[in-house]
Amino acid sequence: MSGSLLHLMHLVSPALPVGAYAYSQGLEYAIDSGWAGSEPALQDWIEQVMTHSLGQLDVPVLRRVYNAWQADDLAQVNDWNDFVLACRETQELLLEDEQLGLALGRLLESLDISQAARSNFNSSPSYVTLFALAGVKWQVSVDELARGFVWSWLENQVAAATKIVPLGQTRAQQLLVALMPAVDEVCERAKTLTDDELGLSLPGLAMASCLHERQYTRLFRS
Repeated sequence: MSGSLLHLMHLVSPALPVGAYAYSQGLEYAIDSGWAGSEPALQDWIEQVMTHSLGQLDVPVLRRVYNAWQADDLAQVNDWNDFVLACRETQELLLEDEQLGLALGRLLESLDISQAARSNFNSSPSYVTLFALAGVKWQVSVDELARGFVWSWLENQVAAATKIVPLGQTRAQQLLVALMPAVDEVCERAKTLTDDELGLSLPGLAMASCLHERQYTRLFRS
């Protein structure tokens, strides 16, 4: 097994100490409200967010930031970092991105990746920005890094649903397998998007996140 593959497995592991398990990205409200209360609706919700949020913003930005890190172009890194933060539509989603980014930055600095230092950024480093940096430093190809990024997000969403619905462990695994083809579709489509096509809004996701901020009881921070 190549070293780059092992590093990718390290990056996408649920054990990575960045706290991703604490966030549901509005899924908790969507399930609690009945928007994604049934299993077919849940699968559709996750797939649509993966396609039109990650696929329209995070993954194509990851590819651009990856190239900027490779070129040692810190100005471009900061431009795309600011862009992705500006596209977070709620306080919760922005805070999640910043907190995950800061946690990953601390981890990468502890592993002697000096470019992860907060002083290199005009604003808080986004999670996707530092994920791209780790991929460059550990020589993970951008295609595999993108797949790993989407898979990690999908696994976290299904883990959240397992607690909220709740789903049984077997059904959760069936849901993951059913959504696997969409991971490749999202990553392949992200290659074709121009800069002007990035950042599509998902009103339902924004509403779920806003309403979750004031949800009476909740398991997740977002």
